[in-house]
Amino acid sequence: MDPLSMTVLAFLSMIVLTVLYVVSGYNNLVRLRNQFKNAFSQIDVQLKRRYDLIPNLVETAKAYMKHEREALEAVIAARNQAVSTERQAAAAPGNSQAMAGLAGAENALSGALGRLFALVESYPDLKANQTMMQLSEELTSTENRVAFARQAFNDAVTSYNISREVFPASIIAERFGFSEASLLETETAEREAPRVSFS
Repeated sequence: MDPLSMTVLAFLSMIVLTVLYVVSGYNNLVRLRNQFKNAFSQIDVQLKRRYDLIPNLVETAKAYMKHEREALEAVIAARNQAVSTERQAAAAPGNSQAMAGLAGAENALSGALGRLFALVESYPDLKANQTMMQLSEELTSTENRVAFARQAFNDAVTSYNISREVFPASIIAERFGFSEASLLETETAEREAPRVSFS
């Protein structure tokens, strides 16, 4: 083989290797992006379950808490706001504005639920109500599932962001529009599921 043929073969080999690396890097970013979107869908399922439980909880409490209408209405308003922002976040998981909006709405809902449960403590008949106890247990279980799903989502987002930021994948990410994804964070005071006890 003459030197010119060897040079052309080496050049073509470098081009093929570069194309294979770009394709591999692109596919890896697509896979990681789809993983964090799937992880958000798990949050979505748990949040919808939570949102479905809240009206039943409020209806059960209404019969006993006739003078606490403001607290009950606050829970429903916070729930409705959370449902709305959750839909926006589901349409764009990882979007910083959508994640911040969802985190804010979830924090407001958790605060309203916390105030409701504090009021429930002063109604012994309501605390002893079987339906209220069952709904409270389901809500606590769902809160735990939301926390686990949120952690899985944040782990997937972190993996995606790290992969898109390292060199040379950062060049591929920038070139093909793989933007940074945002974590779903909650306020420090709201990181634990609300403690519900009717015993």
